[in-house]
Amino acid sequence: MNSFFKYQISALRQILKGTILAGIGLLFINLSAGCTSQEQPSSKAIFIIVDGISADVLEETHTPNIDRVIEQGAYTRGWLGGIAGEYSESPTISAVGYNHVLTGVWSNKHNVYTNEIEKPNYHYWNIFRLFKHHHPDKPVAIYSSWLDNRTKLLGDGLPEAGNISIDIHYDGFDVDTLAFPHEYGYVQEIDEHVSNKAAESIRRDSPYLSWVYLWYPDDTGHTYGEVEEHFESIKVADEQVGRIYDAVQYRIENYNEDWLFVITTDHGRRLPDGKDHGGHTERERTIWIATNKSDMNRFFFEGHPPITSIYPTIARYLGLSITPDHEKELEGIPLIGDVSISNPEIRFHEENATIELEWTSWDDDGEVHIHVAATNHFQDGESDEYTHVKTVPLVDGRAEIDVSEMPSDFYKVVLEAPHNTVNRWVVN
Repeated sequence: MNSFFKYQISALRQILKGTILAGIGLLFINLSAGCTSQEQPSSKAIFIIVDGISADVLEETHTPNIDRVIEQGAYTRGWLGGIAGEYSESPTISAVGYNHVLTGVWSNKHNVYTNEIEKPNYHYWNIFRLFKHHHPDKPVAIYSSWLDNRTKLLGDGLPEAGNISIDIHYDGFDVDTLAFPHEYGYVQEIDEHVSNKAAESIRRDSPYLSWVYLWYPDDTGHTYGEVEEHFESIKVADEQVGRIYDAVQYRIENYNEDWLFVITTDHGRRLPDGKDHGGHTERERTIWIATNKSDMNRFFFEGHPPITSIYPTIARYLGLSITPDHEKELEGIPLIGDVSISNPEIRFHEENATIELEWTSWDDDGEVHIHVAATNHFQDGESDEYTHVKTVPLVDGRAEIDVSEMPSDFYKVVLEAPHNTVNRWVVN
């Protein structure tokens, strides 16, 4: 049953599973009352970006290793590229997509628009910097063909990127033409090397946060289009994912560790042949997310999450608090735990200086606190001064605010709800 629907079965299965486990959990609590609890397992996270696999192609390709991750956990489709036609529109190309995952924001904030990564804005902390801020002595890792992923996107060792250190790194094979001469099949060889090094290192070093990047499917897509060579490269990537997943399972089974395992892609591909991407057709903007965790929230299954949601999900899973200033900038919604609000929409009525807001509510209780700033100092590493303008019930799903007392061509509007915060801008 190789179709999108086989993955949607996971949502129903997890609902039924959750009901059963809830009853078992209550029984276990009663039986274990008074017993000495074991030490809490160490929480660790790894995310794999497999470059350039369209969601519909993945769903029709035999991928037994990704399937077993999904069978243990969950799968959904999602999207990227910012809001098409608006200030946050972002090209559906590789380095841009990686940085959406790493920073939890679109290109108008992280300032990566090309694969050259000319001038990233490091004031929007990547997930590794956030982790190192909380745990400077715990090791993190990257396993990647592209050297730029560490040196430019993460800013390893750069003062402007916080002087963070990526403790474990196996990368730069894209520029190692001695070990990997740029001949036919070299990208596949690089990914084999990367996945083997990742599996070995995870078993041995067990970093707390890891990023694995696999390149080969995008290479075949550009070369051949979405034909048999591309489908075979996805099967190769699936074997490599399985190798890494086995290493994670080894840590879980033999050590007191609890791992979040996430697989995603950085963009879809353009029809009719799938050779290109970068634009804003629905297929180029559609991505997918697979995870080993079954207790994903309703937004994961029903909300069509943006790829920027991986950042707050990892942060929440690892217990990493995010500063209020930074949280006001994030574009993603956590995919685990409780969420209150998503999908903010905004309309500015210049004639009477009012802003009309709408949102999707994921809870029946609570309020939305609406804050407005007419500055964008955060992009320069400073704080914006927000004014609290209104509080409304979350379930209302809409509000109108008056900004006539703060005339401007630019507004940041933040909707702060009990379990998460969302934002949109007005740009005239």
